[in-house]
Amino acid sequence: MPVVGVPFERIGMDLVGPLERSKTGNRFILVVVDYATRYPEAVPLKTATAPIIAGELVKIFARVGIPGEILTDQGTNVSSRLIAELCRLLHIRTLRTSVYHPQTDGLVERFNGTLKAMLRKFVEEDPSHWDTLLPALLFAIREVPQASTGFSPFELLYGRQPRGILDLLKEEWEAQETWVLGTTHYVLQLRERLQTLGAFARENLERAQAGQERLYNRRARGRKFAPGDRVLLLLPSSESKLLAKWQGPYEVIRRVGPVDYEVRLPGRRKETRIYHINLLKAWKTREAMFIGPSTPESELGPLAGDLPDPGPAVVGSGLDPRQRGQLQQMLGKFSDVLSARPGRTTLMSHHIATDPGKRVTDNHRPLPKKMWDTVRREVETMLEMGVVEESTSEWQSPIV
Repeated sequence: MPVVGVPFERIGMDLVGPLERSKTGNRFILVVVDYATRYPEAVPLKTATAPIIAGELVKIFARVGIPGEILTDQGTNVSSRLIAELCRLLHIRTLRTSVYHPQTDGLVERFNGTLKAMLRKFVEEDPSHWDTLLPALLFAIREVPQASTGFSPFELLYGRQPRGILDLLKEEWEAQETWVLGTTHYVLQLRERLQTLGAFARENLERAQAGQERLYNRRARGRKFAPGDRVLLLLPSSESKLLAKWQGPYEVIRRVGPVDYEVRLPGRRKETRIYHINLLKAWKTREAMFIGPSTPESELGPLAGDLPDPGPAVVGSGLDPRQRGQLQQMLGKFSDVLSARPGRTTLMSHHIATDPGKRVTDNHRPLPKKMWDTVRREVETMLEMGVVEESTSEWQSPIV
């Protein structure tokens, strides 16, 4: 956003709330922040209707002047016909932030966070008096120099530092004498000081924005969408406004700015809306997949009793009579090994090391009834082959 050099030429406006009802009945805060000086205004409200907001804006304009531009979000209270008519009569240009992207009005959003954090600190014991603390908190914010401008909002607006609590203590300690300055001399001096402060503030603000842009662009990657592209939108879910999820796909209609796009939302009350590119993600069509029937496999794998009998061995025709005789002799000698059924061997053994005197147990796992017959047939086959035997040992298998 370009740097604004004239105080209250552009302001940001937002509504905070609903908050806990104060003793005077206030539940909302109308926030207005000047982009040039960072000077904030915060007005407590009982209700956030358009007539009340319009009336408070007129009071603020009567103190600081009519702005040239107002930046607001998409809220219905601040985008009503009455507010639009007020801006038309006063020749104020209205700007809208992207839907669900308050970073566009980041200055006001940061001030809202600071103000709410300060209110929480001071109203922990009695939160019903938060509205009475607003003037003091605003004064504290206005007299603190801003990191982006290098000066306090009060000094940039009025050309002097306010007389605060620390100044009272300093005057009491030093017992300084006051002196009177002529009106003409004061006006000329104030005008010169405001021009100097404004130039310094613009220079500091441009330097701060350049530094922030440089840090952001280190990891930023440019993205673009064309009309007709299908995208997903990061929108609040129907279950909670605090939770967001990707929804869509929707169609991009046109590009309305460097980072904003108009998107078609069929079936919504407002079928076209403008969204920031950070809320958009390209929709990728999944490739079609063929799903066909498959033969289910046994949960225990193939049973030994179900293995097919290979039948007599087939001797290749490429062997000579001597080789055929040797092969037949080997097949007869090792027929117990060259078989489809597993057997036993003493060539290898497996030792299980356990602690002496310590009972090793394993919990019996329940066997589904549909597998009882399958397991019974497998156990009978293994008993027949001699690879297992009945046992009452404490180290027995949970199934066998």
